[in-house]
Amino acid sequence: MTGAARSEQIFAANRAVGQVAFSVKQVAGKTRRAHVHEAGSLRVRCPGAPAPELEAVLINTAGGVAGGDRFSLDVAAGEGTRLTVTTAAAEKVYRTLGDPSTIDVKLDVASGAELAWVPQETILFDRARLTRTIDVTLAAAARIVLAEAIVFGRAGMGETVEEGVLSDRWRVRRDGRLVYAETVRLDGAIAARLAEPAVAKGGIAVATVLVVPGDGAAVGAVRALTHEGEVGASAWNGIAAVRLCAPDSATLRRDLVRVMTALRVTLPRLWTN
Repeated sequence: MTGAARSEQIFAANRAVGQVAFSVKQVAGKTRRAHVHEAGSLRVRCPGAPAPELEAVLINTAGGVAGGDRFSLDVAAGEGTRLTVTTAAAEKVYRTLGDPSTIDVKLDVASGAELAWVPQETILFDRARLTRTIDVTLAAAARIVLAEAIVFGRAGMGETVEEGVLSDRWRVRRDGRLVYAETVRLDGAIAARLAEPAVAKGGIAVATVLVVPGDGAAVGAVRALTHEGEVGASAWNGIAAVRLCAPDSATLRRDLVRVMTALRVTLPRLWTN
């Protein structure tokens, strides 16, 4: 075995691999855990007493995401349940010179169920490489809110993401039919691209909030707000989408909280502490 091959084996053996698969069910009007599987560095905890709506907190004990790390999350909300999923902290994706970090998310929402996927921000460091997929399967009489925020470097630490790779793929299927498809890809000179007026106009913090089903009333509630950064909202074919762009993560968080409140999303306790 060559020295390069040995180094690759050592690198691969030290990569974090994490998996969480859990489902919830309704019992006597309350949402409770039905099945939980944890592997590697990922954990899920559900603090608080039994209630109609359950809050689940994802924890990455690896302390961040490095090149070559692979994480998968599989969440199923059973019939009539109400589930909010967040993260214990902002997820940091560190610089890598080799393989990208991979995060795969699968969300299944049964009839009459409501799922709010509202993790805290994903922070990309300079020369990070992240590939993420989010696949949603939604029953005809179910509701989902997806809120994902990405921050390119920590402004308070004077960090700039000059280069890197971000590939973010979302697919939503409702009643077996593809209703939403989006892929965002930034590759190479990220700072230069974000500086362009048609991209982010110098902003380093962006977010998307997707509501299915969503309508003009939801969009109107968002448009009636006063925002610190830039916020745009639209609705079509039973879907509402909100885009946010801000000069820093703190501004983005404040705007995001206002938007989700207007959309009547129950904010996780970790968001308001």
